[in-house]
Amino acid sequence: MAAIEVIQLSKRVADVAAAATVVSKAGELAILHDVNFNVPAATTLAIVGASGSGKSTLLGLLAGLDTPSDGTVKIDGVDIFALDEDGRAAVRKNKLGFVFQSFQLLGHLNAVENVMLPLELRGDAEARSKAERMLARVGLASRLKHYPKYLSGGEQQRVALARAFVTEPPLLLADEPTGSLDATTGEAVIKLMFELNQERASTLVLVTHDASIAARCARTITIAAGRLV
Repeated sequence: MAAIEVIQLSKRVADVAAAATVVSKAGELAILHDVNFNVPAATTLAIVGASGSGKSTLLGLLAGLDTPSDGTVKIDGVDIFALDEDGRAAVRKNKLGFVFQSFQLLGHLNAVENVMLPLELRGDAEARSKAERMLARVGLASRLKHYPKYLSGGEQQRVALARAFVTEPPLLLADEPTGSLDATTGEAVIKLMFELNQERASTLVLVTHDASIAARCARTITIAAGRLV
């Protein structure tokens, strides 16, 4: 069974200011059109394409953070758009980790509290010890009590990686994970992300504009004008 199955997935919006490249006869903007692909378990996939091609929209649909106009996504055989929002939230909690370009750390929580959060949402009694071990794994054992505003961009992204991996999700989605980092720091973060993914034999799907990052993945797909090339 595929970890992810994307079936005739389309996304259209009426807002003329949306980042889209195709206009339908009905006057809607087609951000994605009839996208189909499968992602085997325990593999790595890069989604590439020009700015505005629909890459991040596709990733949001894979996570169930947005809803499609047509088609669907199956995660481990489960049609996530046959579920209500609570059901999709449960899939995200149990099966997905997500790494954002802008880190998305909670400013009022320190590093260890940010990493503990998804564990606490699961009711894990060992949330703190697991979070501390994960932060040590990403090289931040001495920064546990630091708040995001006192961490560098690279450190914040490592906290975000620790938060994404701490629940040991079978699927990790990453949206331009080095987009806010300088080249050297970005290289270190990417190396760490692939190491963690290999250690846990999880499935990694990442959106990137960097050809060198895409080349590290087992497979690459290209989105152009909302279509799979």
